[in-house]
Amino acid sequence: MPLNDPLLAFRDEFPILAHTNYLVSNSLGAMPRGVPARLSEYADAWAEHGVRAWAREWWSMPGKVGDMIAPLLGAASGEVVMVPNVTLAQATILSAIPYRAPRNRIVMSALDFPSVRYVYDELAARLGAEVVVVPSEDGITIDEERLCAAIDERTALVAISHVLFKSAYIVDVARVTRHAHSVGALVSLDAFHSVGVVPVDVKSIGADFLTGGVLKWLCGGPGGCFTYARPDTTASLEPALTGWLAHARPFGFEPEMDYTGDAYRWLGGTPAIPSIYAAIEGPRLIRDAGIDAVRAKSVRQTSSLIELANARGFGLHAPRDPARRGGTVAFDVPHAYEVAQCLLDRNILVDFRPGAGIRIAPHFYTRDDELEDAVASIDDILATGAWSRFAGRTSVVT
Repeated sequence: MPLNDPLLAFRDEFPILAHTNYLVSNSLGAMPRGVPARLSEYADAWAEHGVRAWAREWWSMPGKVGDMIAPLLGAASGEVVMVPNVTLAQATILSAIPYRAPRNRIVMSALDFPSVRYVYDELAARLGAEVVVVPSEDGITIDEERLCAAIDERTALVAISHVLFKSAYIVDVARVTRHAHSVGALVSLDAFHSVGVVPVDVKSIGADFLTGGVLKWLCGGPGGCFTYARPDTTASLEPALTGWLAHARPFGFEPEMDYTGDAYRWLGGTPAIPSIYAAIEGPRLIRDAGIDAVRAKSVRQTSSLIELANARGFGLHAPRDPARRGGTVAFDVPHAYEVAQCLLDRNILVDFRPGAGIRIAPHFYTRDDELEDAVASIDDILATGAWSRFAGRTSVVT
């Protein structure tokens, strides 16, 4: 263990770390100690103020908490709003863009998160769009050259992941965005697997939209997601999937939509206020820790995981180049699903994904010995055949 790892000072902020080897922040970040107090604020406001809580704070929370997320995106105040989930956020973006031949194509990759792919595949054709999916040669990476070749004057929107969920491959989204803009296409990034563990700067990337959430690396729980919209390229767009929060005068209850001029135009119906309260503490801790320090530790620990895997001859479903690797390393070990269940049974929290294997995701609060313990447990499970008691089960809980 490093003699000086200042990020371990944050361990006490996460109660579960006192009794659990928590290596699954790529799926659900550990809960910060301050979350119950935040949820109590919500309950107290409702109990004390009733409907007046909307005017006191609730109505402005999607924007105020969005402003707390904005520094982690390199975004400015007023450019980020909180939404319930990324699928809905991406659907809202999809619905705002006209798809008129010949510019009626949407370019995606074969390794984008399935929930986002579902909404594009099912909704795009109804809006007159054609989805073009760029394949992966190895199931780990996306060739940016091939991706850019698919983006031409027929492309209206490029909707891709920043970091791929199975392999943690970091796509060169700045390069893709430059090319997309050169042929007149807009770019929408799914950054759920990057924000909070990889530095993100929407200004240098140049993306028109970026969506993500606090569920994973930002340790903010489910239901707290966000949309960034670049003001100079998106202000004139009008999403068809919309609701009263997007109206310039929502309490006028007018029958016709008149979109607000700010980022609220990317909202829909009534926000999930409890989730927004829960979303505050995790991003605050990441800001306090410093994203550059978080990234440096992530690179060091994922590199250590790769060394441990190499020493055992385990297959890897992850980029070897740390500059192209996010926060997760997937071990392709024999009986991977069953081994993952054994690890969970031993209070070592990881997850399993078909086609990738056991995903191990250290975060800024992880000790180095916890990685060694997890890999040693894999050794023991394989050596003793302990995995066999889970043979034949197919439920993937995590």
